[in-house]
This record gives sequence, structure tokens and C-alpha cells, in this order.
Amino acid sequence: MQIKDTNKSRRGSVVLMVVCLLLQVMVSPNIGMGNGRINFAIVYAGVCALEVGGKSAVLSGFFAGLVFDLLSTGPVGLMSGLLTIFAYVLGREGRNRFSDGPVSSFSAFGIASLAVISVYHLCALFFGDAATLGDVILLRILPTFAMTFIGFVPFAYFKMRGVALGRGKHAGKAASLRESHYDTRNL
Repeated sequence: MQIKDTNKSRRGSVVLMVVCLLLQVMVSPNIGMGNGRINFAIVYAGVCALEVGGKSAVLSGFFAGLVFDLLSTGPVGLMSGLLTIFAYVLGREGRNRFSDGPVSSFSAFGIASLAVISVYHLCALFFGDAATLGDVILLRILPTFAMTFIGFVPFAYFKMRGVALGRGKHAGKAASLRESHYDTRNL
């Protein structure tokens, strides 16, 4: 019997949102390679899309992109539009894709995030924020993608292992006690 616990996914999503927001504000501006910075909005939208999918992932992607747009110097609405499409593409199945394994979820996130980062920085080139195409590709797209993908790995690891950010090592014991209540083997 499979029971959907929406409060558990909401709690995990709120904790993930707060952690990614704090990391985007405090860590992202201070750590960079070239002109690239880690993008925790893509990490948040990707984790939500791969874990939950559907309409909630699209809304999460839109608001994560909007927060990123308001925190950055780029055009407002560009990242929110890109992350809305990103979350729709990754979460269109409406199921937990982390259960498929690390290769499937990492490759889906990697391809989609590289596309979003490329479009965002190429638009920055068209708006005059970068000088040349080589500058955009070598100093912005590739470093941003590498750092964002590395930032995605710990969040994906916790989601794949079923360990939410707020639970400790005793979560397995509590789950086994709950399951024993619904045990029908001895009937």
C-alpha cells in the first residue's frame, strides 16, 4: 500500500527552499570561477522537479527564478521563464525520478541545467553584459555549469537516500514502527 504524505514533501520543500535561498545570498556571490557563479535557484528547481514534478515543480521553478532575477543584475523575468520551462521538462512525469537511480537523475539535471545556463548567458551577451562569445562560453557557461552541478550533488544524494534535511538517523526506526501497525502477515 502506497500512501502519499504531502506534508512530508512540503516540509522538505520548504527546508530546501530556505537552504537554497540562504546559500544563494551568502555563498554564491563569494565563490566563483572566472565570471561564473553557482546558481542555487537551478539546484532548487531541479530537485523539486525531479522529486515531485507536476504543477508544484513548475511553480517552484518560476518563483526560484524570480528570486534569482531579483538578486542578480540580469533582466528580470529571464531566469524565471527559463526555470519554469526547466521544471516543466524535468517534472512532466509527475513522479519521483530520484528512485530511478543516480545516473538517470544526474544526466537529466545536467543536460537541462546546461541548456538553461547557456541560454541565460547567451542572452547576457546580447544585452551587452559580456564582451565576446569566448568569454561567455569559457568564463561564464562552463564554470557556472560545473559549480551548479557540484552544488546539486549533495541535495540529490539526500533525496535519493530518503533522508530529508531535517531528519536524523532515527527516521528508519520510526518508519519501521509505523509499518508494523499496518502489517497483515499474521491475519
